[in-house]
Parts: sequence; structure tokens; C-alpha cells
Amino acid sequence: MRALVGAGLIALASLFAGCNNNPLPDGAAATNTIYTAVSGSSPRHLDPTASYWSNETPYTYQIYEPPYGYHYLKRPFVLVGKAAVDVVQPRYLDKNGQPLPADAPAAAIAESVYDVHIKPGIRYQPHPAFAIDARGHYRYHALKPGELGDRRSPWQFEHQGTRELVAEDYVYALKRQATTRITTPIYGIFSEHVLGLKEYGALIKDEDAKLRAGLDPAALDKPFLDFRQWPLIGATAPEKHLLRIRIKGKYPQWSYWMSLTFMAPVPWEADAFYAQPGMAANGLSLDTWPVGTGPYMMVESVQDTRHVMKRNPNYRGEPYPCEGVEADKTNGMLADCGKPTPFVDTIVAVIEKEGVPLRAKFRQGYYDVPRIERTDDGLEFLVEMDDSEDVRRDYTARGFQLPKFADVTSWYLGFNMLDPVIGQGDTPERQANNRKLRQAISIAIDWEEYSRIFPKSAGETAMGPLPDGIFGSRHGQAQGINVVTHHLDDGKVVRRPIADARKLLAEAGYPGGRDAVTGRPLVLNYDFYNQPTPEVKSQLDWMVKQFAKIDVQLEIRATDNNQFQDKVRKGKHQIFWSGWLADYPDAENFLFLLYGPNAKSTSDGENTANYANPEYDALFAQLKGVDDGPEKQALIDRMTAIVQQDAPWSFGYFPYSSGAFQAWVHNAKPAVLVRDMARYIRIDAAERVRRQAEWNRPVWWPMGLGAAGLIAIVWLALRSFRRREQLDARGVVLS
Repeated sequence: MRALVGAGLIALASLFAGCNNNPLPDGAAATNTIYTAVSGSSPRHLDPTASYWSNETPYTYQIYEPPYGYHYLKRPFVLVGKAAVDVVQPRYLDKNGQPLPADAPAAAIAESVYDVHIKPGIRYQPHPAFAIDARGHYRYHALKPGELGDRRSPWQFEHQGTRELVAEDYVYALKRQATTRITTPIYGIFSEHVLGLKEYGALIKDEDAKLRAGLDPAALDKPFLDFRQWPLIGATAPEKHLLRIRIKGKYPQWSYWMSLTFMAPVPWEADAFYAQPGMAANGLSLDTWPVGTGPYMMVESVQDTRHVMKRNPNYRGEPYPCEGVEADKTNGMLADCGKPTPFVDTIVAVIEKEGVPLRAKFRQGYYDVPRIERTDDGLEFLVEMDDSEDVRRDYTARGFQLPKFADVTSWYLGFNMLDPVIGQGDTPERQANNRKLRQAISIAIDWEEYSRIFPKSAGETAMGPLPDGIFGSRHGQAQGINVVTHHLDDGKVVRRPIADARKLLAEAGYPGGRDAVTGRPLVLNYDFYNQPTPEVKSQLDWMVKQFAKIDVQLEIRATDNNQFQDKVRKGKHQIFWSGWLADYPDAENFLFLLYGPNAKSTSDGENTANYANPEYDALFAQLKGVDDGPEKQALIDRMTAIVQQDAPWSFGYFPYSSGAFQAWVHNAKPAVLVRDMARYIRIDAAERVRRQAEWNRPVWWPMGLGAAGLIAIVWLALRSFRRREQLDARGVVLS
């Protein structure tokens, strides 16, 4: 009986404890911490050479420092020095190495020389790779077998160290783009511009083969590939804090590339430290444990659960900006002018598999920002406010900040051009037929309908690869219409009828959606980079219906993001969904997504469609040396017309953008190009505590009702037990 009463008391205590729905630890809201989420899974690559996926940027841009960055507040976007003293203008040389004036024609320029001065005194975060003993030797660069033990974090090493950032670290990083050890999505682009990098890649491939001769090619442990041994003529450090980069010809976009983490410094000590036996097996690598000079450093990494960054104690405290656009003066964005950043001590990023709980936790105040890297999270809340006055009043009362703005982003459906059915084709006849198949599909997918049905993911239908706000874009102009998918009807742009798509499908060899030779139905595969959660499934179902309009069967192959990336690198995908957030505000950054030498499956670049067209590629090469103006516009117009006809993408839409922030989050100004925003954000923790308590007050009456029922059950059980005892006692006396 005592056990029954005890169990009842425990159940009663559990019932009341269940009133607390706070997913954060006790007292967490009062700390100087940003709580945010990342969708899907843990980052695959935090190594700056390899990282190029959006859900990796919340970490990489807080930890690493490229030479340049974007001014946080100014619009249009302005490049500024980050680790560099300032943004430099290149020196131009002719083919004889003689100086040329700044206005020299591109054809006369054989080389552009960038002399970038790195700020002295910048120091790396604490890390065991830098730890030195009393004799000046590295403590952990020659670990003996078994000495690593079960350490799975740099913080499990007793000693940490640091050193000053030098220009040679940027040289090492640029050389490392030629590595054969990890994925290098930008090597193809960089090797076309950095003097000697293409030849350097061949050299490194040979040297790596020598190092690994006789070793198991599948082994996780690989000998240290020390790039200091082999010079690169295109990247040198003439002085301790002077980085010199030599670029072939004229390439104005190079300054933009120096704002990306591909150009973040890599200390050779970290590369050597992580190359030791046993490190890879224990998850110790730059992919998981980055080493940077930025305001934050990774201190906790729990796969597919959460990642925690804390303030880098060695960070120099760059000041908050004092200039911005006119609105910044009136909305308080300049209140922290000149104060050292970062303002927040800790960033906690929780992996969320589904969007519903993520948004619910934001509404309850448990997330300060739903996803710090996304510029579309506010749209869903804005749509909910438009749909309901009650919701509008609630969100307004809660003080949600939902800034809506134009951004440079695109979403599209792509076709793998290596695929025999949907791709390029191996004969002229097959090429023509496959092109018509892609065109038919592009007509059938009604992106205007998509934005009406899914307003939380809405945007303006794209006619080509360039969004508005990028020089050369014809978005919204009559001359920019994609004549393959649309036409003008009484002055209005309308999608071509399904009859046109069916005609093209028949000409492609699939009348009525069946192979004209075999009679078999045409079945295509749709590779998607997320699991089919309920909210995703509705969009997948919609896509299936678009193909069904022309009697084509679409099979869904949904995976997580890491599996999807593996598939596309191997060229095993067929039709895929993808998007692009601009790295820099130039047409090249979108057009290179269709540049042949940048193919994902053959060159590990960002051309996921593996599209290659000789004319397009030649025009792209020409485009890179041309400044904004009529000549550049003409090149872009022709390139756009080529891909409209070839249809390697169904161009999708340019999404509306809106951030989402709690009322206690200050200095929030989202933009896809500004990825290091965390250091500018300030949190009013006391206000967060107050609002969380106000928004999540326990509703006690159901608990009270449940407790009363539980007490009644215990009382009845106790009364029944006593009756049985009395009956048993009487039985004993009578016997």
C-alpha cells in the first residue's frame, strides 16, 4: 500500500512539473546568449576550404575572418576591411610586367596585383594546435599511438595556445584550395584567376600521391600535406602583414571573393594537428572544430543536436559601425556606435528537424531568431498576420520584428545534364529531344500558382538566372521574358498553355507521357535535400501534380542534406531542387552556377546541373573582365537567352525576404550578403525573462483537475485496501 501511495505522490509531482514547457535549462534566459536554430542536420563542412552550404554559415562567418567583409548597415552593400586594413585597388601590369594606368583597357592588362595589408595584432582563438612547451616545441604535434585516447574535442586537451595572424596564413589558405583531401567547390574558379594555381593543383596531386603511396586509400588517417613546402607564384607574403595576390588579366570581382570564407586564413599548425593518427576517427578536424580569429569559437558540437559558440577571448573587439542608411538613425540602429563587438557571450544553435516546433518555440520566446542565416523566416509570420486580425494583434503585442526587404536570392528546379534521359544527350538527335523534354517540363511547372498556394514561400516568377538588384538583370522588363515558358497576351506576361508543353513532349519522343518506341510511361526522379515532413510533403505533392499535367510520373527521392550532397557529387541525381543566396552583388555570382568548368559532379564546383555550353562558357570568360555598362549588359542578355533555350533549370522564383526577431533583440538588420551579423546583435536578457514568463504562464486548472482525479483514485484504492484488511481479519477470528 505504501508503494501505491508513493507512486501516486510521484505521479502528482510529475503532473505539476509537466507544466514547465521551457526547452531551455533553468536560468538560461537570463544569460547573455543568443538562442537560435538550424534546420535539418549538423553542418557537413566547417573547413573554410570546403564549406559552401547555407546552414554552415551561422558558424563559419562567426569564427573565420576573410580579408574583407560588408559594412553591416550601408545599402547598397559596401566592402570594408575585416582582417585587412582596408579594401585595396589592384595595380595593373602589361605582358612585359610594366605598370598600366587604372583606366587601362582590359585587353591590355596581363596581370592585376592586390597588395592587401593585414591588421597587426590579430590573434587566433585558444587551441591545442598552438600549445608550446617550455622549450618552444609544439606539445601536441607528435602524439604517440594511443596518446590521443578518447578525446573528441580540442577542449579536452590540457594546454591551449594562440599566436598572431600573419599574411602567410592567407597564402596557406589559398594554396590549400588545390588540396586533394577534401571537397574544394571553388578551386575551379580560383584556378582560372590566381596566377599559377592550376599548375599548383597538378603539383599537389602528384605530391599527395607520393605521400600516400602504399597506404590504404580508404584510410581515415592521411599524412600531413604541408603546403608551406611548395610556393605558389600567385600568392605570397613579402612582409609579415602584407598579402600579395596576383590575378590573371583584369578581374574586378576578385575583391568580392576576398569577403568569403574560402579566403579565410588557415594556420598550418591546425592542419598539422588534425592530420595526426586517430584524429579523424575521433571527429577531430576543421570540419567540426574550426580554428579562427573571429569573434566566436566552437566549444560544443553534438551531432544533429546542437552546437555552441562562445566569445573568443582573444578577439580584438572591432567597433560597432557609426554610419548607415537614413532609417538607421531613427530606428535605433546607431545607438551602439563605436562600442566593441561582439555584444553577446554565447550562441546556441539547436538542430530542428521540422519547422512547426521551430516556429512554436519562437512564438513562445525560446528562440531569439528562428534561423540566423535565413532571410525568409519572417514571411510565414507576416502571412499569418495577414490571414487573421487576432494573430496580427497577438504578434504586434509581442513586439515581433519582421522586416521585409528585397534581397538577391533565387530558388529553382534543376536538371542533371549528365543524366541520359533528362540531360545533355550523347547525339545531336538526343540533345534536341532532351532539350524539348526540359522545355516541356519548364512550361508545365506553374511557379505563379506555387506562390499563390504557398504564400509563406512566395516570390516573383523568374524568367532567367538573375534577380532584380544585380546589374544586367532584366527581371520585370519586357525584354527579359523567357519566351520558352511565357508570352505576352494583351500586354500581360502569361505562362504558355499546357498544350504547348504536350506538343514539345511528343516531339521529344514521349507522346502522352510514354516512350514512343517502348510504350512505357516516362518516370523521372526528384531528388530533394530534406526529409518529407508534413510541411515539405505538401510542396512535394504539388510538384508531382505539375508533372502529371503532361502525364509524366515523378518519383520523390527525399534524403537529408548530407546524403543529397553525396548524391550530387557523384552525379547520381536527376531532377533536383536548389537555391542560391548571393555571395556578392555581381552577375557572375549567379551565372557561374551554369558555367561548365564549375560542374559539381566532375569538378566539385557549384554548377549542380553539370550544364556545359561552349558559347555560354566563352561568354562567361569574357564577362569577368568587363565593368558594368552596355558591353556587359549585351553579354548577359546573350547568356540568359542561351540558358532559357537550353533549360538546364526551370527558373523558379525570386523569393520575398523577411527576417524574424524578438523584441529584445537589438541591431537586427538581415541581409543575405551579411553573414557575420551575430557579433552586432545585442540581447536584453532581462526583457527576455519577463516576456517568456508572461507568454508561458502555466494553465493550472487542468493540472488541478488532474490532481483531484489522482487524489480520488488514491483515496478509493486506500478505502478498498482497508476493507479487504478488515474482511481478512474477521476471517482469521472465525477460524
